[in-house]
Amino acid sequence: MDIRQLRYFVTVAEEANFTRAAARLHLAQPGVSAQVRQLEKELGQPLLDRSGRSVTLTEVGVAVLPYARAALAAVEAVRQTVDEFTGLLRGQVTIGFVSGAAAHAFDLASFLADFHHDHPQVEIALTEDTSERMLSALHRGELDIAVVGLADEEPPPGVSLQVVIDEPLVAAVAQDDPVLTPTGRTSVPLAELRDRPLISLPRGTGIRGVLDRACAQAGFLPRIAFEAAAPLFLAQLAARGLGVAVVPVLEADGASAFGVRTLEITHPRLRGRVALAWRTDGPSSPAATAFLGLLRATLSVAETASAHRGDVSKSRMGAGPDHAGRDADH
Repeated sequence: MDIRQLRYFVTVAEEANFTRAAARLHLAQPGVSAQVRQLEKELGQPLLDRSGRSVTLTEVGVAVLPYARAALAAVEAVRQTVDEFTGLLRGQVTIGFVSGAAAHAFDLASFLADFHHDHPQVEIALTEDTSERMLSALHRGELDIAVVGLADEEPPPGVSLQVVIDEPLVAAVAQDDPVLTPTGRTSVPLAELRDRPLISLPRGTGIRGVLDRACAQAGFLPRIAFEAAAPLFLAQLAARGLGVAVVPVLEADGASAFGVRTLEITHPRLRGRVALAWRTDGPSSPAATAFLGLLRATLSVAETASAHRGDVSKSRMGAGPDHAGRDADH
């Protein structure tokens, strides 16, 4: 037997399906099946029961599986030890990010390119999903790192966070929306949006969680008319008079370009937060650990810039009527 056969066997056992296992291994299914059969032939016992709709372990397979996993772990430990002495970093890093967060927080593409240039043996896998599903994937070990929107003040158990964006949520409305009366208005109480059609990010995102929780505490369910994953598209829908978009604060030029005015949501004031998340016990591989350390350092710069924008926003809130439009946009 060889390590490759053990890896194929473990993957099939975890997926309970040869086709899914082959896809995960990036191999053709017949090749995976042939190698597992060769392993069974060498051992003289079937390890997998193929008679049902899903592949299950035989009694012998159940007994062999932990030893196969231990052998694979030992081989990986040997590789990591050698890599530490040679300074070579290899492996895989799996990263998830909520739609729009990566581009808003910092230049993810440039960071990935620089990391790949320095560590060409590290394979990087990216996925985009809702914050709730990515936090669950972190717990299951399917993701090493995630950039997520936060709905709660405290991190989930077993997850560490580094907040990189913390900014107000605003109501974006068309230029002729009646909510803008009286003239010069810069804020709107949340309760005033009770009967208005709202345009929001989907369930499972941090901003939607903040909105739903605030509305529940205010005693009403939000009337969600449209959902979309991109905040700027939400603003475009609002500009067409389709409802009030609840989005992160927009720059003045950006709001004007989309044909909307933005009002700070008050009573309570809502904030959108985006954070880097990872398991508290740390990533599972040296490659992911190195990636996380560099990413945290890079995002610290963005966090400082975001805090500065928040200070500017607060100082402008009291600028007076002549700055009403700008106050609403920051």
